[in-house]
Amino acid sequence: MPFINVIRGEAIPTAPFNVRTPVVRLPVWLVMFWSAVKGLAWMVIGYFRFWWITLPSSGLLWMYAAFDWQGPTFTVLGVAVAATIWNLGNRASFLRFGWYPILARFRRWTYRRHWQAAMVTAKLSVSYDGQTVLPVLQRVRCRPGTDLVLVRMVTGQIPDDFGHVSERLAHTFGVRQVKAMPGPTFSTVLLAVLRGDPLVKLVPPFPVTGVPDFMALPVARQEDGEVFDLRLFGTQVLVVGATGAGKGSVIWSIVRALAGGVGTGLVRLWGLDPKGGMELGIGLPLFDRFASKDFAAQADLLEAAAAETQRRAARLMGRTRQHVPSLGEPLIVLVIDELANLTAYLTDRHLKDRIKAALGIVLTQGRAVGVHVVACLQDPRKEVLPARGLFPTRIALRLSESNEVDLVLGDGMRDRGALCDRISETAPGVGYVALDGDPTPMRVRFSYLTDDEIRDMADIYGRVQVIDGDAA
Repeated sequence: MPFINVIRGEAIPTAPFNVRTPVVRLPVWLVMFWSAVKGLAWMVIGYFRFWWITLPSSGLLWMYAAFDWQGPTFTVLGVAVAATIWNLGNRASFLRFGWYPILARFRRWTYRRHWQAAMVTAKLSVSYDGQTVLPVLQRVRCRPGTDLVLVRMVTGQIPDDFGHVSERLAHTFGVRQVKAMPGPTFSTVLLAVLRGDPLVKLVPPFPVTGVPDFMALPVARQEDGEVFDLRLFGTQVLVVGATGAGKGSVIWSIVRALAGGVGTGLVRLWGLDPKGGMELGIGLPLFDRFASKDFAAQADLLEAAAAETQRRAARLMGRTRQHVPSLGEPLIVLVIDELANLTAYLTDRHLKDRIKAALGIVLTQGRAVGVHVVACLQDPRKEVLPARGLFPTRIALRLSESNEVDLVLGDGMRDRGALCDRISETAPGVGYVALDGDPTPMRVRFSYLTDDEIRDMADIYGRVQVIDGDAA
């Protein structure tokens, strides 16, 4: 059947079916009325959508109309005085409810200006059905030095896609660093946009408490300005860092947090310093047992810790799953300055086997019975420390190479923001903490104690008993 051209009325076998679209002519007054209604609707929507701008502006205009220039002038001065008094009286609440919400609105506007360019250049946009689909900027919240940007991902994306390009996003937004974390829902990602750096200055020592909170030991300052509390119960701690990275700051920060318990007998510190006591020797009175010069004595000390671990496990079997420190059975913390000297660099094979066997028992069984290890290391390679996976809490300070970050903290941690290889040599004590099961590394700076502060702390709380196997 031939096609019919309805315009000309001709039967054309190869012509497509052609239908003329009807033309409806509207009167000019109706078009103008409809345009006015749409414009008024958009004005009303915009007025309420951007209420933080429109309402104050309307108020100031009304004050000017009612009271001339004195109205808006005295209103602005009154608001400024009230905000100043609020800030001086309760700065925390002022920042939370007064300043940060306003700053978040402004930051959201600045992010939206660069959003399309950032998503396209970082290859986070998706082309679908001839259109470019971008992740949606949903919400911005401000904290000290940090913006938390909630983003709804495009279908098929995961948070790691944002983590891989976090450095590109940081340069695009002109900030120090961007960290990608899983959002509150499966379809969102939370971008922590880090602007300032409160960790530039040294962190002073924290006050010593009489009874340490083993679930929250104050040892460092976080990058958001808050105190970082280290959980010691149920974990073993590994500290890895290059020479001069500040491993001593980590050790003495933890020791200071436990010093109150050392003085009362609730905590006993056992020190192993294979480097001859250069690091731990300055606080010698704090250690209940100490070995530094003789590798055989250090092996004996580790075997004593393993024996105590097994004894406690046999006593607590069937009673409880977590040891509670007491004066009769205190918490034991083994502080090891350079673990590689005991596990990799020791030439005496018999002593090395003894040390590895005892250390394995303590690491696998000691968490539940109150025998914990805080060990420091420079070389994170597996052949240096085969038992690296037995440390649920790992702290990475400045490292020499980028591939060492994932060796210490776990796969993908560098993409999530743990840039340990870029920590400055002038910032000892700065590092990243990774907890077992937590995909987000936390950047912190541990407190710094001078030699005199360590000596004073040792004089106040110390009670040395055994040194290199001999009674002091």
